[in-house]
Amino acid sequence: MAMARQDTDAGRALRALEDGRSSVRLRAALAVGTAPDPCFVGKLVERCAIEPEFFVRDMLTWALTRHPVSLTLPELLREVGSERARARSQALHTLSKIGDRQAWPAITRALLCDTDDEVARSAWRAAVVLVPGGEEPSLAAVLATQLGRGGRETQLSLSQALVALGDVIVPVLDTATTVSDPQVRAHALATQGLLRDPDAGFASAVEEARRAVALTGAPGTDDEDRADR
Repeated sequence: MAMARQDTDAGRALRALEDGRSSVRLRAALAVGTAPDPCFVGKLVERCAIEPEFFVRDMLTWALTRHPVSLTLPELLREVGSERARARSQALHTLSKIGDRQAWPAITRALLCDTDDEVARSAWRAAVVLVPGGEEPSLAAVLATQLGRGGRETQLSLSQALVALGDVIVPVLDTATTVSDPQVRAHALATQGLLRDPDAGFASAVEEARRAVALTGAPGTDDEDRADR
């Protein structure tokens, strides 16, 4: 009788994860994480790939972290190769929360340079959590190829990832400050500012970097404005 009731409860929770109301899905994800069961893992990963609400996705990730890594890791590693950007992004985010370095080989250059900003940002965050000791300089070199990319939010995510690697980023940033692209130079200078003073605001670091670039004869404001778009 108890086993039958448990099966019924599990089935109800699985159905609730697909409810049209986000509040119901949120409660279901909380319930699943509170009482983990191997039968939930596949559905949690599947739902992460399509869940439209941020807070529900975050609860789904939390629920996955409550399950054994031996069950969640294989499912998530498959998802990082998905054709769906949200599936890749959320799987990477969840891997960063689990923090098991067995996942490191899945953090490929293709993901770190993914054309979808959300996927790339998730890959950057996962990479700095999962990178093995001694691999930081190689990771910094790949991340530096993304300097100047996207708008303020994307650039902040990249700067934060680079700064998390510590002083190993100094050589790649020094190189980036000498390139001809003013967006790359300004982003590299702003990241140097954050490395020196992590408590400094990124916006002020960017403005200071832009002024420095302008003083060294960089192209005019039209180029600078494009960095915000």
